[in-house]
Amino acid sequence: MKRVRVIVDGRVQGVGFRYFVADGARNHNINGYVQNLPDGKVEIDAEGECENIHHFLCECRKGPSLSRVDTFMVSDIPFYGYRQFKIKQR
Repeated sequence: MKRVRVIVDGRVQGVGFRYFVADGARNHNINGYVQNLPDGKVEIDAEGECENIHHFLCECRKGPSLSRVDTFMVSDIPFYGYRQFKIKQR
């Protein structure tokens, strides 16, 4: 199992990016969360099987059609044990 924290910058708020990420998480059996950050970026905290994480991140890097991903910073972090994937509201 693998866990990553991703910070996505670009046109990623107000374009359905979090819902796109949540759909991808369900499709790839990923647990964790996605949330908007106050600075206009999006944070993804995701864990799952290594191969599933890889495919999930590839999808997230593209984003939905109205988005534009300028930077996509991925960090490995210690496994937590999430049981589902959530869209967090700030």
